Amino acid sequence: MADVIAAKDLFDLTGQAALVTGASSGLGNRFARVLAAHGATVVAAARRGDRLASLAASDPRIHPLVLDVTDRASLGAALDAAEGLAGPLTLLVNNAGVASGGRIVDAAADEFRRVQDINVDAVWHLAQIFAQRCIARGSQGAVINIASMVSYKVGLSSAAYAVSKAAVLQMTKAMALEWARHGIRVNAIAPGFIHSEMTDGYLASPAGQDMIRRVPQRRAGDPADLDGAMLLLASPRASGFMTGSSILVDGGQLLS
Repeated sequence: MADVIAAKDLFDLTGQAALVTGASSGLGNRFARVLAAHGATVVAAARRGDRLASLAASDPRIHPLVLDVTDRASLGAALDAAEGLAGPLTLLVNNAGVASGGRIVDAAADEFRRVQDINVDAVWHLAQIFAQRCIARGSQGAVINIASMVSYKVGLSSAAYAVSKAAVLQMTKAMALEWARHGIRVNAIAPGFIHSEMTDGYLASPAGQDMIRRVPQRRAGDPADLDGAMLLLASPRASGFMTGSSILVDGGQLLS
């Protein structure tokens, strides 16, 4: 039987090199800071370079990288740049995403495609390139995809988003199955409503307040509520036998 590992060592990410997309704000910003605080070298990627610079200034282990995840032709060069900053990548956090409201019958012609381009296609292509590099090096790695509570339950006004996040969950399982033999773990975090720039307007509205009253914990989540799930899945010591899993962090909302 293996020795008991102290928590500070179990979640020590020293030597890990992570790329976090959508890191200029919200959950991605938090993920980058949490990973760096636990010893990882982090490349924080997003389109807004000014915000990335501010994030990087907060911790010498965080490096900014301007990246549009929908520009498929640039992804290989982006990973080259990331590895130039942090060394060979061992962790990919596919966090970049966009929300979409409205009903299907009212949706603009290009809205569905816009959501899938960012929430699904970019996850597929970045993870594919990351895995190809790990396999070529013969090195282990981990992918953490950010799914959603609505991966499991669709609402009346978020169909395009729900479809995209359901795809992310199934993609996570497919990647996990295919890449397990190469030592690449692929898991997902499925948040419920978490306070962020993307959600705060809705959460403050009458509809949002009514929704919060239906959450068993009677609150929306804080980005810090995802720290434990992120550290668990990022640490090869803590989750070395986990792949194809999804951690739901929703205050019990899916139960209601």
